[in-house]
Amino acid sequence: MRKVVYYLSSCDTCKKIMGQLDLESFDRIDIKNNPLTEPQLLELYAITESYEELFNKRAIKFRQQGLNKEELTENKYKKLLLEEYTFLKRPVFLINGELFLGNAKKTVEQLVERLGK
Repeated sequence: MRKVVYYLSSCDTCKKIMGQLDLESFDRIDIKNNPLTEPQLLELYAITESYEELFNKRAIKFRQQGLNKEELTENKYKKLLLEEYTFLKRPVFLINGELFLGNAKKTVEQLVERLGK
């Protein structure tokens, strides 16, 4: 049974969400200290079938780099996700091929329900 959470240790929202859950059986990957690898990204992509869905368009660097004014392709989203950890929507919970992505209230509620808390 594979359980992984990709998070940012300096993110208060990640800390808050993770603090609500029993993560003892999870592999925890701080994406700042252990950037997402291509195989890890491909595993997430296999579920979403969209790099754009994995992408955090609220990241400060998204606007700073003017990316919000560009039409980005799936390949560009992939490249950006591998280059810059802040572009991954987070936290990302991978539970046996099921993905819970981001911090939307509905997503967190579904995650809590899935984990039986």
